[in-house]
Amino acid sequence: MESYLLDWANLLLRWVHVITAIAWIGSSFYFVFLDSSLTPPVDDDLKKQGVSGELWAVHGGGFYHPVKFAVQPPSLPAHLHWFYWESYSTWLSGFALFTISYLWNASAYLIDKSLMNWSPAMAIAVALSFLVVFWLLYDGVCRLLGRGRHGDAIIGALVALLVCAAAYLACRWFAGRAAFLLVGAMMATAMSANVLAWIIPGQRKVVASIKAGQPVDPVHGQRGKQRSVHNTYFTLPVLFAMLSNHYSFTWSHPQNWLVLVLMMLAGAAIRQFFVLRHGYKLGRNRHPLPYALAGVAVIIGTIVWMKPVAITSIADTEDPMRATGKIGYKQVQVVLAQRCYPCHGAQVQMKNVRLDSPEAVKLHAQALYLQAVVTKVMPMNNATGITEAERALIGQWFLDGAKTE
Repeated sequence: MESYLLDWANLLLRWVHVITAIAWIGSSFYFVFLDSSLTPPVDDDLKKQGVSGELWAVHGGGFYHPVKFAVQPPSLPAHLHWFYWESYSTWLSGFALFTISYLWNASAYLIDKSLMNWSPAMAIAVALSFLVVFWLLYDGVCRLLGRGRHGDAIIGALVALLVCAAAYLACRWFAGRAAFLLVGAMMATAMSANVLAWIIPGQRKVVASIKAGQPVDPVHGQRGKQRSVHNTYFTLPVLFAMLSNHYSFTWSHPQNWLVLVLMMLAGAAIRQFFVLRHGYKLGRNRHPLPYALAGVAVIIGTIVWMKPVAITSIADTEDPMRATGKIGYKQVQVVLAQRCYPCHGAQVQMKNVRLDSPEAVKLHAQALYLQAVVTKVMPMNNATGITEAERALIGQWFLDGAKTE
């Protein structure tokens, strides 16, 4: 019953998380586009009001004319829309999903004993520390080095190093799938913290100054813009980390940390292309196509580098279990008893699946082949130590017809 309820909670929270993430990222992407596409106002009245940029757009059968006041408008409207609940809802739903998916059963989903044989409490504490420590280090870098001509470039380089270090440690300490998700959650936490600690407080100070009739300090807008730009570069790397848990060939790779870093780098480069593309149309910068090409090149290079060595039969493996001829059920049963029965036997039936009888194995033969041989998701985090030769044996048995008599 607990497993059933957790599945429903996972599904509903994932649904909410995707919806709120779309809302947050969508509004973020829109405002980045808007900032990059603004042109100086033509109308004299807009200039007198202090408008620094305007944009004419058509969408959904109507025309829109947004304008931007670089520091402050002449007066505040009665209704002012704030963009922050999209961020907070995304983080809250994501953290709840991470809790029930990984922290709730840390021994099965978070811990890989072949990497670190620590207690669930210790693993949870270290995992949560990634979220806190990365934010503190990232925020410290921005505070100390955020000014000056080359401040943004220095921050970018240091943050990239922080992400690389975090990816390496996470993949050396935690199960691969959990490690990828943890790095993504770490960066997403920094994104939401930017909104909570800098962007919204700065905007509230600006509004308070306008209401009080006091001069507005432009530093609040500058800081908010800086953190907002950082957030937009984090988006594609974070999305890759979140989606990767469905593709075991990424996080199960021996150099999984490097796979994660390379794909995040590609995502950031492609995002740079889209950010600069709007300004290029207005003649503000050079054509950003090289960034997109660089990102695609990294992806293609990663695909080629990760190309698996095909095992077409059990004879291809260097193992005493290799055999000639067709693989029978009795040979597979030996592997199942050692590697699968602990979670799918008489005592425990994870996901209501049993593999301790010929009938059950025949019923789940295709799922067994997909999970243990193709995707290598099972055993979870390879908790029972299945070998590549044993996976190949199961694969050969399936390809030979999956006989159980």
